[in-house]
Amino acid sequence: MKISENWLREWVNPDISSDDLVAQITMAGLEVDEVLPVASEFSGVVVGEIISADSHPNADKLQVCQVSDGADIFQVVCGAPNARAGIKIPFAKIGAVLGADFKIKKAKLRQIESFGMLCSASELGVSDENDGIMELPEAAKAGEDFRAFLSLDDQIIDVDLTPNRSDCLSLAGLAREVGVLNKVDLTPVNVVAGDVLIQDTFPVRVDAVDACPRYLGRVVRGVDVTAQTPLWMVEKLRRSGIRSIDPIVDVTNYVMLEFGQPMHAFDLENLSGSIVVRMAAAGEKIVLLDGQEVSLREDTLVIADDKAPLAIAGVMGGEGSGVSAETKDVFLESAFFAPISLAGKARSYGLHTDSSHRFERGVDATLQEKALERATALMLEISGGQAGPITHVVSEASLPDAAVVTLRRKKLDQYLAISIDKDLVTDILTRLGLEMLEVTDEAWVTKAPSHRFDIAIEADLIEEVARVYGYDNLPSSMPKAAVSFTPLSEGKTAIQTLRSILVSQGYQEAITYSFIDPNLSKQFLPHIEPVPLENPISADMGVMRPSLIPGLVKAYLYNQNRQQPRVRLFETGRRFIGSVDALDDLDQQQQISGLIAGVRNAEAWYHGSEKVDFYDLKAHVEALFELNDGGKPTYKRSECEFLHPGRSADIYVDSLFVGLMGELHPQLSKTLGTNQPVYVFDIALNAVLSATLPEYKVVSRFPEVRRDLALLVDRLVPVSELERVIVGSAGEGFKNVLVFDVYQGQGIDESKKSVALGLTWQHPSHTLSDEEVNNSVEQAVAALSEQLGAVVRG
Repeated sequence: MKISENWLREWVNPDISSDDLVAQITMAGLEVDEVLPVASEFSGVVVGEIISADSHPNADKLQVCQVSDGADIFQVVCGAPNARAGIKIPFAKIGAVLGADFKIKKAKLRQIESFGMLCSASELGVSDENDGIMELPEAAKAGEDFRAFLSLDDQIIDVDLTPNRSDCLSLAGLAREVGVLNKVDLTPVNVVAGDVLIQDTFPVRVDAVDACPRYLGRVVRGVDVTAQTPLWMVEKLRRSGIRSIDPIVDVTNYVMLEFGQPMHAFDLENLSGSIVVRMAAAGEKIVLLDGQEVSLREDTLVIADDKAPLAIAGVMGGEGSGVSAETKDVFLESAFFAPISLAGKARSYGLHTDSSHRFERGVDATLQEKALERATALMLEISGGQAGPITHVVSEASLPDAAVVTLRRKKLDQYLAISIDKDLVTDILTRLGLEMLEVTDEAWVTKAPSHRFDIAIEADLIEEVARVYGYDNLPSSMPKAAVSFTPLSEGKTAIQTLRSILVSQGYQEAITYSFIDPNLSKQFLPHIEPVPLENPISADMGVMRPSLIPGLVKAYLYNQNRQQPRVRLFETGRRFIGSVDALDDLDQQQQISGLIAGVRNAEAWYHGSEKVDFYDLKAHVEALFELNDGGKPTYKRSECEFLHPGRSADIYVDSLFVGLMGELHPQLSKTLGTNQPVYVFDIALNAVLSATLPEYKVVSRFPEVRRDLALLVDRLVPVSELERVIVGSAGEGFKNVLVFDVYQGQGIDESKKSVALGLTWQHPSHTLSDEEVNNSVEQAVAALSEQLGAVVRG
């Protein structure tokens, strides 16, 4: 909200500088965005009067004017179309300075001398209007300093209010705050009921009483819409960011700025039957004052007559019932609309007005009659006419109740970390307008004033005391708390360690939304019904993710579309599986997932450009299990719908399924539009968080012994099964088994494969003999033959 400092000081004038006033308002919680001068810098400009204006002999568009400054007559050549004899104007005499360095000098225009300049409003920085010289009221005295005449040594204070402080969206509200902060009394305008000279009324009916508990209206006949709005009012409106239109509209805007009560004036001639405050009917339309036609919804409160809607209540009036140059009689409206009934309505129609800005945040529910009387008095003063009695339609049961709030001494001291004298607290609350119902050493029982509808709970009163007392006066102290450090368990790997392992492999951590597109969820996991969101952010974020993989793949596609051929991403987070009907049983297991695609190594001259494959992914997965010596993963062929049937695996630890990995299914990749194979893994986080406690083992000083075996087995037997049997049957001193070759092809049955294994033994207490090693080899071969049908290849 913008307000003139001079206007504010008319209401309350503390003995402090402008800078201190601005700082004080900001520190009270009403942040001042900026402070602007009301006009440009200039000097030497006086009020002048054009005595005569004759055509220039050598130029069609110029006039030669004789201008009086009250003492002398000056010849001035002027090109303004509105220059004419008898008007008062700003006159920049020779020597005057406009702006930073534009000095007025004697000039000759088309052989005619000119001794000064007649100024437009834009040239003086008073407004943006540049359609001619600025015309001043007849009361202006020729020769008077122009800055003093318009009080231009003033500044505009632009206050950025939080939504809860709409009581300060008016001069009265802001003046109240300044008065409280400085302990200075206000000198508000004295509003008294005017004389009722006619008995004309217009019927009013309120159907939506909850949305409009109070509606006041008055007929004013015989107004002169062509009357000139006083310059003082035009200037105050301008300095508040409102353009002057006509005296009727200007008065309603002025009262809105003065008291915070939006008002509206209807052309009485265009009203039919009665005023009806109701909800809109489906399909109704209205052409607004800005020329826009809107179709009304049934949840929109409207002001209507017996024929059609006249205005969107609290937002904007209609074009057909608005005041025009032909208006003679008006119906003045002053109403209280419940904020909840108007919340978001203006925005839903693409509108935002000064009226809606105030009504949505809240207006004093007791202010309507005072504002109506003030507007009537101003209107009669400026445009004449006669006023009728006020029509009141009030539903007391629907009006907001004043909140009774108790402030406890204990809570006040606790929150402010200081004990403020009881009488000072009482004084602060009283100056804020609160009624003291009861005051004791332990508490203050208060009743909030009607204009402070934001005061509802004890914390509100604590905040009020703090800001009026002064935040700078409150002590500063560091918070104190007992902190107990939880010891790190060596039996559990830190998530940060897992992240570091993946980052060392070239991954980057991604953070994707927990919400995904329902169609994307079905593409990956068609057998799982995802949990829908009741109020999704958008249609493509409509369900909770049953897996982290869809989000990572979507992130990969984003990178692919931006020419990033090598992508490695991982994410930790929850996946959600369950039913919306049983949210308490929703499975929210933490997962760690990753994705790789593109070349194995970043482009460089010293290596090739081979693409990643399944075994690159497997190496990264096994690196995650590296700290868990007792929980090494084993693998089985995966049946997952979104993975390649021949290049995927389910991951097990101690026979328990913990995750899966593999290449995306070719059909899914084609559907999604990937331009290269994409490999993913998805593992339960708890499976890789377990770590084996380190134990000291004696390093054997005796040599290792190795035997190599080439086994023929069924091609469907996984190598992990060979390793399992060997570990269980290779006897004492067995250390390791290594697969160093797998062969399928010429010389071997199509149903078989040859697996070459390196078996290593090392005893901690003696050198193993050939006989001991041979016996262990024979035991392993026998077990392999018996359990897996393996045959030693000759």
